Amino acid sequence: MLRDRPNHMSRAQDVMTNLLACADIRVNGARPWDIQVHDQRFFSRVLASGTLGFGESYMENWWDCDALDEMCCRSIRAGLEKRFAFRLPNVWALLTAVLANQQTPRRSRRVGRVHYDLSNDFFEAMLDPNMQYSCALFAQGDDLASAQLRKLDWICERLRLRPGLRLLDIGCGWGGLARYAARHYGCQVVGITISQEQFAYAQRWCRGLDVEIQLRDYREVTERFDRVVSVGMLEHVGYKNYHTYMRAAARSLGEDGLFLCQAICGNVSRFHTDPWIKRYIFPNSMLPSIARLTRAAEGVFIVEDVKNIGPNYDPTLLAWEENFRRAWPRFADRYGERSRRMWRFYRLSCEAHFGRAVCRCFRFSFPRKLPPLRAESATRDKPCRHRARQFSSGARSSDF
Repeated sequence: MLRDRPNHMSRAQDVMTNLLACADIRVNGARPWDIQVHDQRFFSRVLASGTLGFGESYMENWWDCDALDEMCCRSIRAGLEKRFAFRLPNVWALLTAVLANQQTPRRSRRVGRVHYDLSNDFFEAMLDPNMQYSCALFAQGDDLASAQLRKLDWICERLRLRPGLRLLDIGCGWGGLARYAARHYGCQVVGITISQEQFAYAQRWCRGLDVEIQLRDYREVTERFDRVVSVGMLEHVGYKNYHTYMRAAARSLGEDGLFLCQAICGNVSRFHTDPWIKRYIFPNSMLPSIARLTRAAEGVFIVEDVKNIGPNYDPTLLAWEENFRRAWPRFADRYGERSRRMWRFYRLSCEAHFGRAVCRCFRFSFPRKLPPLRAESATRDKPCRHRARQFSSGARSSDF
């Protein structure tokens, strides 16, 4: 009988110990990626709730791990997440995602209230001076601030911005890109966000520039622009709305317009996000797949360029974690230990996903209409100059 065992190990502990061993993770082991269990309820909670229970029990200090990112990476490599695919939180998330649109104009605003409205000074402490909450572009020797400036320049150059052009920034965040494009490229910019805190911050930060910040959903935009950009917002659109999103961007562009989109993409087309991420970090979010995005763009845009910049997300996330760690004493009394552990689990588990290529960050260029080929481009002895041939799929971050 189980109760007669000398150490009174429960069946749940047996099962979890064996599962973790498949990933070379030991319970109460001495290696940095081994977990230290402080509360025996951890085992049954994870078995019952999967990744939701795993994240929640960490937030509640039921277990610890020195190398949290390495532990998560090993779990992913061993496919442990798949063992919990049919736990109740996952099944419920799937049913609600399939049966209802989780990202309607009303529901989409929840992520603003829960995540982005947390506090502007909190995000200032974690992010770079240009307040970029998306993947940077690192070259050798870059710190986070330099890498984010490199990213801003890359976006503006690929959009071929110049004085006099009108730019729509969908999901403008705190206004960093809008501010940069107006100051350095002379554009007239309209930025839209669904976050009250971002709206107020961006309005103050862009004061005196040719920038207008609006509190509205992307589906509500009716104006026309020369360029449209969207960085780190597509993850909040949802699979039921990808075609609507593409049509909204196209509707905002003139015939010769250009749309550039940066997003985190998963390797598999899914219907919902991880239950823990949905509950505590990004409500009603989900990672698109490239297949779904290109299908949504069919008949609306021509896919000009797809660039994988995912390897740059590892150093981006680690830089955010380091900034957060240094700044935390200022916020400890305001948010508490449970919040600190939530943010640490979020960033380091995401870093593990990028490290294992479970998800990648991509940039897509969508021209509204391709320009005609130059006469000399059609000849055999001259190379094609069409802009869709500019990039090689194996470009390094320093090539940007």
